[in-house]
Amino acid sequence: MPELRKDPIIGRWVIVATERAKRPKDFKIEHNNIKEGVCPFCEGHEDMTPPEILAIREGGTKKNGPGWDVRVVPSITPVLRVEGNLNRRGHGMYDVMDGVGAHEILIETPDHNKEPGQMTIEHVSKIARTMAYRIADLENDMRLKYVLVFKNHGRVAGGSHIKHARSQLIATPITPKRIKEKLIGARRYFEFKERCIFCDIIKQEMDSQSRIVYDTDHFVAMSPFASRFPFETWILPKRHSCDYHKITEEEMLDFGKMIVTVFGKLAKALGDFPYNLIIHTAPFRAHKKKGYWDTIAEDFHWHLEIMPRLTQVAGFEWGSGFYINPTPPEEAAKYLRDMEI
Repeated sequence: MPELRKDPIIGRWVIVATERAKRPKDFKIEHNNIKEGVCPFCEGHEDMTPPEILAIREGGTKKNGPGWDVRVVPSITPVLRVEGNLNRRGHGMYDVMDGVGAHEILIETPDHNKEPGQMTIEHVSKIARTMAYRIADLENDMRLKYVLVFKNHGRVAGGSHIKHARSQLIATPITPKRIKEKLIGARRYFEFKERCIFCDIIKQEMDSQSRIVYDTDHFVAMSPFASRFPFETWILPKRHSCDYHKITEEEMLDFGKMIVTVFGKLAKALGDFPYNLIIHTAPFRAHKKKGYWDTIAEDFHWHLEIMPRLTQVAGFEWGSGFYINPTPPEEAAKYLRDMEI
């Protein structure tokens, strides 16, 4: 019989099929068949992108030229722009502000055909470090409140016809609603139990092991109890920390090991699968209002979510807010845990 499961953080309900779980071979994965053409993100094509904001590159190489490992450039089609002021105003009963923010593209590798599971641990740690650098820098802009790091891979996940591995950073002048839902849920739990809900989840999952995919000295990968998608995987630091950009150098290398291993397992199980990846970190607090999220450092815990897009979100999901997951997280975790790469 199907099972209703409640997400302990935001209270969202998920319908999980507990009897007839779909395995990787049961999913039909669609791929882009559009001819790519010249890729502007490959090494040697630096003149096809806006000037770089930041790059980790070999010593002696010139800015906006070859010789880089990871490169960050402004988006050529930004959803928000860095120029201007917020200009908050009312329009009758409605609230409006100018589209001020930042939209950056993090080019993960000079190699057109490499995905995280195929990269070295050292290289992925450079990507992680670059993300941290950019978040820390954007925090200095007093107009901004949040930076969302995300990645869309594959057509059904919102990726473009250019397959080159890249992530995006969008900084917003408000805290997004989805983040607020998690912040509120975490704060309520902390007020009741005086403990971080994410830390408690980690402890319970490590004790039971039924939904653990992989763990290292500093991180744990798990299939969430109320997984929305088949093979959905979360990665959390074992050390309590609300801010991703305060990750230590030792953790950075371990994070690289975690990403390479988890994506290697997912790729071996699912092939070239479409997915969305997001990092949920705490909002900026240097310029917060008095009383605004005072307990974030204690009650929130940054984490990365990998959401394989193997099923469609359709009318029932949009209308109800429920998700339907045909693969129980316990089955998904065991499958990935036993997968050797």
